[in-house]
Amino acid sequence: MLGVVATIKVKDGQGAEFEKVATELVKKVNDNEKGCLLYQLYHGEEPNTYVFMERYADQAALEAHRGTEYFKTLGRAMGAFMDGKPNVQRFKQVGA
Repeated sequence: MLGVVATIKVKDGQGAEFEKVATELVKKVNDNEKGCLLYQLYHGEEPNTYVFMERYADQAALEAHRGTEYFKTLGRAMGAFMDGKPNVQRFKQVGA
């Protein structure tokens, strides 16, 4: 299992617009990617901060996710509202 935590800062006043695009991405991922076992968006405690929590069955599932047309299209759309690049951390599950 692989985990991903992507922390995103959005520009002041852009949260609602970001959420609209980001929640569309969440729905598409959850509806279409069997190898993605968790894909959720959270609003962080810090202002203008969001976190995607993701869990994939394996590397192939993660690569398939990143290769989808909706990920590319909606990712670009989210970029318009972001304040800098996302902080993406990848993890490998320990134990069973």
